[in-house]
Amino acid sequence: MSRPKDGDDERREGEGKRKRRRAPEATRAPRTRTLVVVPALKRGPKSRGAANAEAQNHSAESRLAEAVGLAKAIDLDIIDAVIVPVAEPRPSTLIGSGKVDELKERVADLEIGLVVVDYNITPVQQRNLEKAWNAKVLDRTGLILEIFGERARTREGVLQVELAHLTYQKGRLVRAWTHLERQRGGGGFLGGPGEAQIELDRRMLQDRIDAIKRDLADVVKTRDLHRKGRRKVPYPIVAIVGYTNAGKSTLFNKITGAGVVAMDQVFATLDPTMREVKLPSARRIILSDTVGFISDLPTMLVAAFRATLEEVVEADLILHVRDIAHEETDAQAQDVEKVLADLGIDTLPVESNILEVWNKIDLLSADRRAELQHEALRNVRPPVLVSAETGEGMAPLLQSIDSRLGASDEILDVILPGSAGALLNWLHETSDVLAREARKDGSIELRLRIPSEKKERVIGRLRKNGISV
Repeated sequence: MSRPKDGDDERREGEGKRKRRRAPEATRAPRTRTLVVVPALKRGPKSRGAANAEAQNHSAESRLAEAVGLAKAIDLDIIDAVIVPVAEPRPSTLIGSGKVDELKERVADLEIGLVVVDYNITPVQQRNLEKAWNAKVLDRTGLILEIFGERARTREGVLQVELAHLTYQKGRLVRAWTHLERQRGGGGFLGGPGEAQIELDRRMLQDRIDAIKRDLADVVKTRDLHRKGRRKVPYPIVAIVGYTNAGKSTLFNKITGAGVVAMDQVFATLDPTMREVKLPSARRIILSDTVGFISDLPTMLVAAFRATLEEVVEADLILHVRDIAHEETDAQAQDVEKVLADLGIDTLPVESNILEVWNKIDLLSADRRAELQHEALRNVRPPVLVSAETGEGMAPLLQSIDSRLGASDEILDVILPGSAGALLNWLHETSDVLAREARKDGSIELRLRIPSEKKERVIGRLRKNGISV
């Protein structure tokens, strides 16, 4: 069987076009001078609002480092980055007037053209801050959307990002034309030009949103056909998920030998990639690499990428890859589990189909590694410690995947005639031969472990060759 390559051709074509579009270094436009601002709210999550509540799990310093990484992901020129304490969010500007004025001077002195605010700010707050600082303001959701817009390669990915972007823009039209809304003219049922303009913009955005949804419906049908085709094989689906930059693509490459882009960069993978893998028991699986998750992942992005994330929802086993060397690995794990829960996936240890993979152990001290190994053994579902970079722990990981998928395997004892060499080779390829013994009459006694999905196929082949089961 040829390996599934959903979207690979489109991805290569997209990358080729991108390379052709790339201008020579000397003729490129200068990078945008950027200031990154991380509001650190002192009050509890109730004052933050649901859209920003997850930030409480992460320190301000960690959020600052992540926000800078996000900004660098779209090649912004980070001139400065600051943490701004906020005692109480201001409805008009989020941060206090004194800090607004202080940052205004910094923006002017450093000739900043863009201020990235690591918070999901309202349209009113965005407009007021842009007016105060005389610079473009981009909030966390807008920044993530920009990254996704640059990284999407397949037609499905591009459509999903555009849908999320338009949904985001539509929500920001409420105040965009306030200066025209005051110019109400005419009488009766006729509104002023401001009302006409905002309604026109809304209609244009909605028309495009509806068109994208129709196109996506066709793409989803195609993906469903591919999925049904894989189910006919049938091979179990194992999906890799995790916080962005946890090492998912590096692990995927190590297991499959594929050349998926893997770099120290957030959202390096957007479009799902799949490869066939043979496990130690001869079980074949389809391994899927997916988009990285992140705290405060915009709701419209989760909704837009639901079709892609269905590969995770329908997976027989989910590998939750964690950067165990990161100082906030527990908070990152909670963010991932929240997204999985939003997708309807049970994350309770006993009942879930999730296997945690604690990655980057090569960055740990010997004492910390030993401590984690003891902690892993105490878990109801023990995680596997690996280094996707060095390859350490790959054998135990594959064995764990095999064991989890093989919980319902069939153990079968059969006796083959000595002349059934071809059948014997086939059984070695399709099942796990646990024991093999040559008998005096020349026949061969085998104990087989057969994956549940192959049970009928193996038994049918044995019976066809006249072997009782």
